[in-house]
Amino acid sequence: MDTMIGVIGGSGLYEIGGLQDPTWTTVDSPWGAPSDQILIGTLDGVKMAFLPRHGRGHVHSPTTVPYRANIDALKRIGVTDVISVSACGSFREEMAPGHFVVVDQFIDRTFGREKSFFGTGCVAHVSVAHPTCPRLGDACFDAAQAQGITVHKGGTYLAMEGPQFSTLAESNMYRNVWGCDVIGMTNMPEAKLAREAELCYASVAMVTDYDSWHPDHGEVDVSEIIRTLTGNSANARGMVARLPALLGADRAPCPHGCDRALEFAIMTAPEKRDPDLLARLDAVAGRVL
Repeated sequence: MDTMIGVIGGSGLYEIGGLQDPTWTTVDSPWGAPSDQILIGTLDGVKMAFLPRHGRGHVHSPTTVPYRANIDALKRIGVTDVISVSACGSFREEMAPGHFVVVDQFIDRTFGREKSFFGTGCVAHVSVAHPTCPRLGDACFDAAQAQGITVHKGGTYLAMEGPQFSTLAESNMYRNVWGCDVIGMTNMPEAKLAREAELCYASVAMVTDYDSWHPDHGEVDVSEIIRTLTGNSANARGMVARLPALLGADRAPCPHGCDRALEFAIMTAPEKRDPDLLARLDAVAGRVL
């Protein structure tokens, strides 16, 4: 199998540079329209795809991002490895604005989003005990270090619904009681859907602020976030440009089983499965159906 790296760019990251033969391509999905067209090209001999999570011009809120269509579209064009890049707030003094965090755990507090490709007519349960791919996370960490970014390996991401930022009470609870490290609005259900689609998934959180808990920083200031995003975005593009050399063009099976997550997950008996739902699952679960 050939490696194809799919980058989902969050707030501040609306493009990647250096692609050979870049083409914005419309990808149809049975789960609706993705956030935008997908930019497809190659970089250092490795196929690449870039999808702006909020759409060019930032038209989708965290709640209205079409997460299922996005993941399905990436799988449909042959993506094997998904790198999520997103802005976040920090609950840790040492994870300062401008730093990156390679996330390895999530707490999902979203409530207004479709969270699965499966349902009535084809029920499936996948494990998200370890929701990110360690191999892919290591590559992101190495690429960030090589780019000169201050990067932290491992962290728990609190996914909130938004679009408002946290109250002070919530911020203190997430930090002191739940032990979270960063907070954002977009990595869930994205990570869960990537696992259902048997895609390796890594999350790189770009710290823009200290949420509202920090006594010296107070409430979140959007103007400060935007200023930090500018520097973060340049670093993110540099990090992404280093990934093809680390991952290579030839892809072996994932040593952690991300690409085999559906092996024993489907519970519905074959004769009871809904043909219409099965048709929509052709890209996501075609390997096992």
